[in-house]
Amino acid sequence: MASTDFSAALKDLRATYAQIEQVSDVDGLRATIADLSEAAAAPNLWDDLEAAQKVTSELSHRQSELDRLEKLSGRIDDLETMVELAQEEEDADLLAEAESELGSVRKALADLEIVTLLSGEYDPREAVVTIRAGAGGVDAADFSEMLMRMYLRWAEKHGYATKVLDTSYAEEAGLKSATFEVKAPYSFGRLSVEAGTHRLVRISPFDNQGRRQTSFAAVEVIPLIEQTDSIDIPENEIKVDVFRSSGPGGQSVNTTDSAVRMTHIPTGIVVSMQNEKSQIQNRAAALRVLQSRLLLQRQEEENAKKKELAGDVKASWGDQMRSYVLNPYQMVKDLRTNHEEGNPSAVFDGSIEEFIDAGIRWRASGRQTDHS
Repeated sequence: MASTDFSAALKDLRATYAQIEQVSDVDGLRATIADLSEAAAAPNLWDDLEAAQKVTSELSHRQSELDRLEKLSGRIDDLETMVELAQEEEDADLLAEAESELGSVRKALADLEIVTLLSGEYDPREAVVTIRAGAGGVDAADFSEMLMRMYLRWAEKHGYATKVLDTSYAEEAGLKSATFEVKAPYSFGRLSVEAGTHRLVRISPFDNQGRRQTSFAAVEVIPLIEQTDSIDIPENEIKVDVFRSSGPGGQSVNTTDSAVRMTHIPTGIVVSMQNEKSQIQNRAAALRVLQSRLLLQRQEEENAKKKELAGDVKASWGDQMRSYVLNPYQMVKDLRTNHEEGNPSAVFDGSIEEFIDAGIRWRASGRQTDHS
């Protein structure tokens, strides 16, 4: 017979689920779904394409959230029934199956609990991620491109839509900088724990003597603004320059001056966009990101005690929050949570969920404690 104390385990599962249900506000969730369903059924919904997509996307997300909660509640009920039956019939195989299901339900509860920790004002927003090469020359530029691919692969694995807004290529290889959107609810809340300096240690593929190289890249994450945020920027506070888009190696990929560089004169914030087809589209995208950065700045000014969600990251020694070591051993380690993985290839292929979850728990704890 299995030695698991199922009575205590089931009691613990129900207590954890009750906390999650309370934080998730199930009644409020059902009311929101009803309102969104009514809006989605309106005959003139698709007259405004952007508004329609927003309503249907929000409805899908909220319905998925409710379904996940209800399904998990059902799994706990089924597990209890399975345990009772196995114990009555003294069925060792069924008890072993129940033990396996217990582990699976615990994991599902832990995943759901992460969402309840995303309670910041802008956590439910979509994210705008900017990666910049730091110290380390061509290796840093290459590292920046590796990080961009990592986040795009992470988003792809979760079914999150992404949109690359700007890419500035380095001369030899990699990226000087890149900006992209992750268009999914709570992507800001999740990815905001990735903001900071990332450090790579490896044998440089660009060094003909095969020496080990340390390089750095900075990751900035800001919430995407919404129309209700009321960030109005007077035209006389914006300077706009136009130029031709460029690709890898400095080659021109556009014969017209469609790329846009927007400078907010009072703050010095600069946003470049070149991945849209027209200057008008690039200008609109640049303004949206500029508004997002100003929104974040306003939030930080209103509450200076809150930790900065995106700021001036130096991307050099002493600032790193995560190390990716490929030589002399293989290890990726987060220096805030102490979470580590021994397979850097999988991490660079987008398997960063454990790092993100550990970061969210670390942040929610309100103190820098070891992650066990």
